Amino acid sequence: MADANPFQDPLRFERRVPPCAIVIFGANGDLTKRKLLPALYRLAYERRIPQTFAILGNSRTHLSDEDFRAKMKESVQKFLEDAPFDESVWESFSKGLYYVTGDLQDPACYEAIAKKLSEVEKDHQTGGNAIFYLSTQPSFYADVVQRLGDQKLNHGAGWRRVIIEKPFGHDLESARKLNTDIQGVFRETEIYRIDHYLGKETVQNILAFRFGNGIFEPLWNRRYVNHVQITAAESIGVEGRGAYYQEAGALRDMIQNHLLQVMATVTMEPPTVYDADNVRDERAKLLRSVRIMKPEEVPLYSVAGQYGPAKVGGDDLPGFRQEHGVDPEARTDTYAAATFFVDNWRWAGVPFYIRTGKRLPKRVTDIAIQFNAAPLSLFRQDTKSGLMTPRPNLLILRIQPEEGISLRFLSKSPGSGMRVRPVSMDFNYGSSFGERSPTAYETLLVDAMAGDATLYTRQDMVDASWQVVQPILDGWANQKFDFPNYAAGSWGPKASDEMLARQGHVWRVP
Repeated sequence: MADANPFQDPLRFERRVPPCAIVIFGANGDLTKRKLLPALYRLAYERRIPQTFAILGNSRTHLSDEDFRAKMKESVQKFLEDAPFDESVWESFSKGLYYVTGDLQDPACYEAIAKKLSEVEKDHQTGGNAIFYLSTQPSFYADVVQRLGDQKLNHGAGWRRVIIEKPFGHDLESARKLNTDIQGVFRETEIYRIDHYLGKETVQNILAFRFGNGIFEPLWNRRYVNHVQITAAESIGVEGRGAYYQEAGALRDMIQNHLLQVMATVTMEPPTVYDADNVRDERAKLLRSVRIMKPEEVPLYSVAGQYGPAKVGGDDLPGFRQEHGVDPEARTDTYAAATFFVDNWRWAGVPFYIRTGKRLPKRVTDIAIQFNAAPLSLFRQDTKSGLMTPRPNLLILRIQPEEGISLRFLSKSPGSGMRVRPVSMDFNYGSSFGERSPTAYETLLVDAMAGDATLYTRQDMVDASWQVVQPILDGWANQKFDFPNYAAGSWGPKASDEMLARQGHVWRVP
């Protein structure tokens, strides 16, 4: 295998993973092609996984091992982000790629996987360690896990783990049933519910920023924070995923998992020790502290939206109901916004505004923490100079597209007289460290192989987040919306602005 980049920080290679095999169900799908295989190849390139590592793909498509290797090579070359493709690394890496054709509902498929895993264990000295990655339709999760148990694949000479993609359930009831089904085969410590947002460098950096610096933590409470806005905006539509998205919607697809986890990371109490149990204990405790909306509060503290057709930059953009595979009378929310309150001593009374949507003006995900204004405004606006009215201090944690942190504060404008205007102090993740950041899937796959569940969601966290959104889902199911209610390329429905206005706030423009 070729040498890794000699200019990389050696600390990046501290975590060594044991020999193991990863079985990918749904290996012919987009997630495997776009994310999993490029991430695993990159880990091999950086020598972060051993040469004894092996991958066993499965889907209904008939492929030989060589066909699968050729197909994955094409995907890695196409979707590898900010990294070189090294032919010699691929040659070594691809020797550990295998494929088993089979239907997920056919017991013979699992017999074939068991046989191939046994062969891989001998050929690659994996020690019987195996991860089962469920990159399938969510409706297959419980069935696949049950059949793994029937074939005794949940036990082996080494450890066994299962990684489950979102969505974990469709509502609170289905999530609880799915947990019961999976925990009947694997122990909770063997279940890794993946949320790729938690693998992003900036989301992880929130913990370092808060708990590694003494300057901000004393201000991180209701006495100094006025409100918090979390935005996850996408400029694209459903991109051919209309049929799936029609059943999910923005609230389920983004807020129930990704954004509530981000909110919990921003607001959790400091863990006593930085390890999986303590960090997840604090996240779970925070999620259980989020106030559950009463039925009469749902219209006041939540907004559903659906984009309609519009002309943007000379292009005619279709509405959601005109997208391929979508019912022309679909009631799906492509935009969701909600106001949450955390009922604990640190955050009581502070509103947390979360919004997400498709076909918004730009792609951006960030967290904006607005601090209380100074108790007395000493400085006036100079209308002749055009200087802006002094605004409260704002801390912005940028997750994408450019990871970083900005702090906005007031500074004296050059010249005579005491005139002030807002300025920003910026930290950019890429330029500050001068090296490539690992993708979320690289980080999370290494963690799963190493047995570190810190960045994975636990059963009680999933349950708590569903409890938060379930009243909203129930309320929206009984409410008739006049969809579409925002034009493609706009910042969402008017009702979203009105929701903040009732609290005396406005959405910031990222």
